[in-house]
Amino acid sequence: MMSLFDDNTKTELVTRLGQLSGDAERQWGKMDPAQTMAHVAVALAAATGDTPAKQSLLGKLLTPFFRKAILGEKPFGKNGPTAPVFVIADGREFGEERSRVVQLIDAFVAAGPEAAGRQPHVFLGAMTGDEWGRLQAKHIDHHLRQFGA
Repeated sequence: MMSLFDDNTKTELVTRLGQLSGDAERQWGKMDPAQTMAHVAVALAAATGDTPAKQSLLGKLLTPFFRKAILGEKPFGKNGPTAPVFVIADGREFGEERSRVVQLIDAFVAAGPEAAGRQPHVFLGAMTGDEWGRLQAKHIDHHLRQFGA
């Protein structure tokens, strides 16, 4: 299973980010490429602790039923739910947001799994660093596939 803490996975995802263009046509969803990069950055900032989160009540209730599917190998489906804190509705500048994503990937990886494991997920709650690495790689891959990258 891919993880941002795996050098090959990180390199592949960063390469694919570099191939993504601001005018790429989305294959599903509502956000444009710039908004999506901002969305990915917000999720990464939660994983690094830059934007601390607490587990939602809904997450506490539903996590036992969805945890395995969310953290499993199967890619995320199209048009899945997004926590309101991660929805980006305003206009963004694509290049800036993509650069921010790459910087946050570097910071996340440099801090390592131990640091990631100290951060709660807004839906899943407590996670190990390895789970964070897998989830972030899966999330980034999902949005790259959304735009054909």
